[in-house]
Amino acid sequence: MPSEAGHRLYVKGRHLGYQRSRHSTNPGTSLIKIEGVDDTNAANFYLGKRVAYVYRGHREIRGTKIRVIWGRVTRPHGNSGVVRAKFTQPLPARSFGASVRIMLYPSSI
Repeated sequence: MPSEAGHRLYVKGRHLGYQRSRHSTNPGTSLIKIEGVDDTNAANFYLGKRVAYVYRGHREIRGTKIRVIWGRVTRPHGNSGVVRAKFTQPLPARSFGASVRIMLYPSSI
């Protein structure tokens, strides 16, 4: 029986919060920490990749309670491998610390 390892088309990440300054937040841009990415060079691979925040809604729509907010990795943020991402609608604040999926497409290799 074949193992399920190696079939995932995404990398796990965490939603850290919004891009912000000392006094104000910018909910239009979210900060994402990607698993296993610890410097800017590694983060550059993920530029342009799609990000999915998958969550469960309260009532069924079109036969499912699972919903998705899609976004895209726009650029690195700092030197520690964190990236900035823009979503179609800003991620809710309750998603701080939640898991997101960074899809390995579109691919440039």
